[in-house]
Amino acid sequence: MRNSNDNMSLVEHLQELRERLFIIFIIFCIITSLSLISINDIAYILEKPAINIKFLQLAPGEYFFVSIKIAVYLGVIFSIPFFIYQIIMFILPGLTKQESFYIVPILITSIILFFFGIAFAYQILIPAALNFFISYGSDIVEPLWSFEEYFNFILILSFSTGITFQIPILQILLGVFNLVTSSTMLKYWKYIVLGSTIVSAILTPSTDPITQICMSIAILSLYFFSICVLKAIKR
Repeated sequence: MRNSNDNMSLVEHLQELRERLFIIFIIFCIITSLSLISINDIAYILEKPAINIKFLQLAPGEYFFVSIKIAVYLGVIFSIPFFIYQIIMFILPGLTKQESFYIVPILITSIILFFFGIAFAYQILIPAALNFFISYGSDIVEPLWSFEEYFNFILILSFSTGITFQIPILQILLGVFNLVTSSTMLKYWKYIVLGSTIVSAILTPSTDPITQICMSIAILSLYFFSICVLKAIKR
């Protein structure tokens, strides 16, 4: 049964969509501004995994422009939950109860997994990669890093990990819509092991084996966890 909002005209729908997008834009601006105000504290947090490393400003205004970049990226990342919420509220009246039963929890879980992936990268992957790079050749060269390049490294690894943690969402969608069963997913586990190794090598900006192994283990854990969820709901 669909909501009475289905009687709204196209113009009214577009007006509602514009209002919701405007709300998202305002939230993005607020988060970005707050991040820029607190940029020094944020920079200290970002530097924390790099123990005993001295960062350099290799060009005039490098830290200033990196600060803006960090604030914008944080604005985008932390606006995602509000964006998803506004999208849910926009499409919810047009969904059936059965569609709402699947789509809404999946979108919410997707947000949680994305941020869990970022936390996993910050707590596990980034320290592992940095420890490898710091210790390798430390008796020959002194590590002096550009803060911009360091931030780019963290950004790529964190974002790619957050995207990787969407694997369960894809699997559950395939299972719910009966495109692939959990038994079929389990049957091809050997190919998934190979695929996880390749994907982890592509997604991790570093070439050290420790980071790639950690990423591969995370991918496999998510994959088999999703299979368990699908078996629990008999898919």
